[in-house]
Amino acid sequence: MTLPGAFFCAPTLKKEMHMLKRNDIRNIAIIAHVDHGKTTLVDHMLKQTGTFRENQDVEKRVMDSNELEKERGITILAKNTAVLYRHTGENGKEETVKINIVDTPGHSDFAGEVERTLKMVDGVLLLVDAAEGPLPGTKFVLKKSLDLQLQPIVVINKIDRKDARPHQVLDEVFELFLSLGADNQQLDFPTVYCIAKQGIATLELDQESTSLEPLFKAIIGRIPPPAGDASLPFRMLVTTIDYNDYLGRLGIGTIDRGTIRLGSPMKVVHRSGTVDDARVTKIYTFQGLKRMEVAEASAGDIIALAGMEDVDIGETIADAADPAPITFVTIEEPTLSMNFVVNNSPFAGLEGKFVTTRHLGDRLARELRSNVSLRVELTESPDVFKVSGRGELHLGILVETMRREGYEFQVSAPEVIYKTIDDVLCEPMEHVIIDVPEEFAGTVIQNLGRRKGIMKNLIPTQGQSRLEFVIPARGLLGFRSEFMTETRGTGILHHNFHGYEPHKGPLSTRTKGAIIQLEDGSATAYAMFKLQERMTFFIDPGCKVYRGMIVGENSRDEDLVVNVCKAKQLTNMRASGADEAVRLEPARVQSLEQAMEWIANDEYIEVTPKSLRLRKKYLDHNERSRMEKARV
Repeated sequence: MTLPGAFFCAPTLKKEMHMLKRNDIRNIAIIAHVDHGKTTLVDHMLKQTGTFRENQDVEKRVMDSNELEKERGITILAKNTAVLYRHTGENGKEETVKINIVDTPGHSDFAGEVERTLKMVDGVLLLVDAAEGPLPGTKFVLKKSLDLQLQPIVVINKIDRKDARPHQVLDEVFELFLSLGADNQQLDFPTVYCIAKQGIATLELDQESTSLEPLFKAIIGRIPPPAGDASLPFRMLVTTIDYNDYLGRLGIGTIDRGTIRLGSPMKVVHRSGTVDDARVTKIYTFQGLKRMEVAEASAGDIIALAGMEDVDIGETIADAADPAPITFVTIEEPTLSMNFVVNNSPFAGLEGKFVTTRHLGDRLARELRSNVSLRVELTESPDVFKVSGRGELHLGILVETMRREGYEFQVSAPEVIYKTIDDVLCEPMEHVIIDVPEEFAGTVIQNLGRRKGIMKNLIPTQGQSRLEFVIPARGLLGFRSEFMTETRGTGILHHNFHGYEPHKGPLSTRTKGAIIQLEDGSATAYAMFKLQERMTFFIDPGCKVYRGMIVGENSRDEDLVVNVCKAKQLTNMRASGADEAVRLEPARVQSLEQAMEWIANDEYIEVTPKSLRLRKKYLDHNERSRMEKARV
């Protein structure tokens, strides 16, 4: 597809009559499946529009400012930036257009970030990997943008890959548009071929290019300018919350209509329906990686407002004379829950700064103000909070963030959230796409079949197999580590929420039991050496342990109680130097996500700023036995 020469404006959501277009602004979001190149593309858009000095040292993935984002190489939080694009207009004069860009997460667990930020824009750049094609995350973000009637531009990225197949991928994208019910206007999307890591874009595969100029032209030509009458009373939906040490909370969103000025009296319309008075103390617009303070802003601008300490995501800031609310998007419900428990282990309070019930409750309440996909419920026990999210990664990022902030607590094994639909018990299902070498396909199919997975498709290509399954979400718990072992680290797994279906019956996920410590003390190499033939240890010699702590994994499927603190008894007849050298296998240190997948329903992860420990809920062996008999 090629771009038409004349300017084209797609229809947007119905708003007020007498709309005015701001041709000096374009508001876009970049959406894609995880690792398809969104943040890398934004890097080069910033560089090629003069955001940075020529000699300025700029790190890669500059938009991923969060510490966890840099470590994991993924986008977790949606972020705003803007570039100034100068071009020659239809009248032959040079024009400057401000392109507000929202960089969104690609992982399905952070889809709530995508859902709310799409309310800020008028069009989307849909990035698709030229080799992998559209994946579950692609389908999800595209459906959300089509439902909002946003104008899409399809960007086929990574066309320099050896296994790139851009023509076939474009056909697959078109079929995806059709399956999602795109209208004729949305189906007439322009296509741009791109190598994001080099900052190159073309309209045809055989064209030469040295910049992203074709992409910028496509944005100016095909993304409609924001509509809104600047003369009407001001109104803005808050879609993002930020915090500044000096200014407090900042409400970020796109001005729906009207003009706002410093000191203007405003109303905050809360989601509960209550209305509070407020006054604007600072107004910021975005330019590059900075916020620019301005005296006023008008319809179509994406801005950050200070002075409203109680404003939350999904609430409306409006002129005091006409406080009419804007409808917020419906965020899909969580599918997975965990209990956050005040730490009560023998090591409680030794490593954490915030350890009490009040600390834990206040922190979770604060998270709810910005994490719209999260749910927190009180339980019968005052020390236990039920936290629900979109997936293991969504909850795992929250746990990791809290431990780095100094919190100490315990979490239970993830559990899926069931629903009763038409008097039938239903469970969440996941759409899974797996790419593996052909030699491992049979093993993966067998494992997923054991977990109640139903294979929908198998596509062999050049020694690889693409497997497509629909599987209960609980069937994926603990699967990733097995999958990486089975495929020797060569497999790639993608999954996304598929929907609710009738309960698939009982299934077993963990096939190996826990090694449980008998008494308090420090682990010795002597004791571990005697035991290591039958188990894999999670700890090293010298590690302090307590009764009921899980120190390893059994080679069989039952739990086993051992004593890793047992020391060699030295006598006159038995000297320490007379025995064989003690050689231990390296401990299998589990990450937080691996631990979340591994633990069973009767176990906890003890989370502190310095340590991750696995333990049984009931530390005493006799008490555990009584509880197991009671359940039977």
